[in-house]
Amino acid sequence: MFRPSATALFLAAVFLITAMSAIVRLLASDLPIGQILFWRSAAALVPILGYMALRREFPAALATRHPRLHLTRSLFGVLSMALSFLSLAYLSVATAQALAYLTPVLTLPMAALMAGEQLTRRVVLAALTGFAGVLFMAGGALALPGQGAMIGVAAGLGFALTMAFVRVHIRSMTRTERPSTIAFYFALTGSAAGLASAPFGWQPHDAATLGWLLLAGLLGGLAHVLSAEAVARAPVSRLAPLEYTGLLWAIGFDILLFGDLPSWYGAVGATAILAAVALATRPTAPAQ
Repeated sequence: MFRPSATALFLAAVFLITAMSAIVRLLASDLPIGQILFWRSAAALVPILGYMALRREFPAALATRHPRLHLTRSLFGVLSMALSFLSLAYLSVATAQALAYLTPVLTLPMAALMAGEQLTRRVVLAALTGFAGVLFMAGGALALPGQGAMIGVAAGLGFALTMAFVRVHIRSMTRTERPSTIAFYFALTGSAAGLASAPFGWQPHDAATLGWLLLAGLLGGLAHVLSAEAVARAPVSRLAPLEYTGLLWAIGFDILLFGDLPSWYGAVGATAILAAVALATRPTAPAQ
């Protein structure tokens, strides 16, 4: 039976999350964050439950002996998602992603402290090289005029910090919990949190907007399943630098959907990011 590698799963998850982010940017100018959060989380339950059924884990995967772990992961995950959406409401996809990609750099020390993972020189070099690329991509973010840009930058930095904790927390959870269980309770919590915002002013929308909302949820749900599977198969520190590939997809979505062309800073940053991916994915030579 075909069993995809952790690298392939994680790269696919990064692409799907980036595509979801582009959709969120399309929607965030007209809809409140809480409304987007609800539909994104509720629709994500469909691929998650389908994944459970495919693996013949339904309904057994709904049971857990560690509800507090799921509560912590879900609350921090919902906060992280809301900050990400807020950042996308004010910044381009590539700029928001560039700020969010502080996550791999923050993940490395957290993985060492919380999960006891060993950091090799190559992994650290890959993360730092990718981070240098992020600095080129995000160099102009803080110089953007207006209060909205500052809100977007602050939200992006908050997302990076909270997501680094979530990533390491998931790694520890996969020792006892199924990836599908983790994804299910996160989506359920996100749906409840988004629905709770309805009294504060949801906006009416047409069928086309509903379609975009549902697509964002489906992509996000599938991405979380793939990401959880990848983290269960490989150390967080090895996967972290692969996160940077999403920035390349973000540049593409900015060009295709919004007509935003990257500067030469973007080209240099993309080159550094590709170098980081090459370092991270290069096979380790066997010991003699």
